[in-house]
Amino acid sequence: MPRPRKVIIMGAGGRDFHNFNVVFRDNPEYEVVAFTATQIPGISGRRYPPELAGRLYPNGIPIISEKELIKLVKDHGVDEVVLAYSDLLYNDVGRILSTVLASGADFRILGPRETMLPSSKPVIAVTAVRTGAGKSTVSRAIVRELKSRNLKVVVVRHPMAYARDLVKAAVERFEKPEDFDKYELTIEEREEYEPYLKMGVTVYAGVDYNKILVEVEKEADVIHWDGGNNDWPFFKPDYMITVADAMRPGHEISSFPGEVNLRLADVVIITKVSQATKDAIETIKKNTLEVNDKAKIVLADLEVTVDKPELLEGKRAVVVEDSPTVTHGGLPYAAGYVAAKKYGAEIIDPKKYAVGIIKKMYEEYPHMGPVVPSTGYAPEQLRDLEKTLNNIDADVVVLGTPADISKLIRINKPVVRVSYELKIVEGPSVKELVDEFLEKAKEKLE
Repeated sequence: MPRPRKVIIMGAGGRDFHNFNVVFRDNPEYEVVAFTATQIPGISGRRYPPELAGRLYPNGIPIISEKELIKLVKDHGVDEVVLAYSDLLYNDVGRILSTVLASGADFRILGPRETMLPSSKPVIAVTAVRTGAGKSTVSRAIVRELKSRNLKVVVVRHPMAYARDLVKAAVERFEKPEDFDKYELTIEEREEYEPYLKMGVTVYAGVDYNKILVEVEKEADVIHWDGGNNDWPFFKPDYMITVADAMRPGHEISSFPGEVNLRLADVVIITKVSQATKDAIETIKKNTLEVNDKAKIVLADLEVTVDKPELLEGKRAVVVEDSPTVTHGGLPYAAGYVAAKKYGAEIIDPKKYAVGIIKKMYEEYPHMGPVVPSTGYAPEQLRDLEKTLNNIDADVVVLGTPADISKLIRINKPVVRVSYELKIVEGPSVKELVDEFLEKAKEKLE
């Protein structure tokens, strides 16, 4: 019998664990020697625990910085490296591929066929071509419409298994805000889950999506997959919506796995159209139809409002944005900046005030504009965020992130929160999209 092929899985605390669980766990043909970690601070240096790794890994599997990849390949005689994270441009993928091949290992990507889990319940998925395109706003509109049909909707969120106990996080169920503290959620996770709980919708997430699917199917009439970054769904959808960003034309066919989502989509919603040029919108339309001529195309805006507009007119504001959007998502700013400008604030550049992880983020992502990333994956990072915001000479803090981080840190200034909702400008309405989904999935509903 040949020896097991030695494997490294390159990840960021999400897709990597899922791929391991569905393809490599309890598979004697492979020996996974390590996960590598990138994008998210605080993941490397831990282990994927034996309780989740299965019978072949009694000591678990180490999670090591991606910077050690070449050394790991050579030290362990690795046969293949599996790329298992998202939000990459094609030149990034090419550089990773070349690095792996030059180190002596084979390069592999596990596709949707191998990694999507089938469900007995109807599944509608919202994905994107890049982080920050507005898929969460689209998801909320879809969920709201499904709820209006008296269907029990359960949202399943792409994993964000960051700094906490992975065994405890294997299956997470969120029904009330107190559950956030139970599972020691990061700011980014709170950003994604909080709006659903306010709508009275249960959210699942975690590490082991085989087990999550079993639990969700017990209580859902319809499963809504809310994607992370620009990854494709872990559950096989009956209907798939892909969100493209009008401010980033071309990314829909130059990002991985964003183009995969574009090709799989039943509907492509192009957001932020009022901020973009007509040429940008036409470019995305053209690129979409060239690779997926069956997709419906919808043009939409993300309407931005704030809860206390009177605090912004003529005031000096520091803006906090969703961290992935303005870091590896590649945008210089997001909804918070747009809202501050809309309501007449003067935006203060926070960079000279930054400390710790926030200062490091500006160095790592020099494209970032005059905004503060909502990085807070661990207690020390929250302290750095708090100190940075309190250092800044400003009148008000504008929270472009959906999470109310003022509950997690002490901010010494008034806080204005930003909201954004989907507005269809051209094409089928949300109601019509949901009608089409329910028609396609009617056999599962019967």
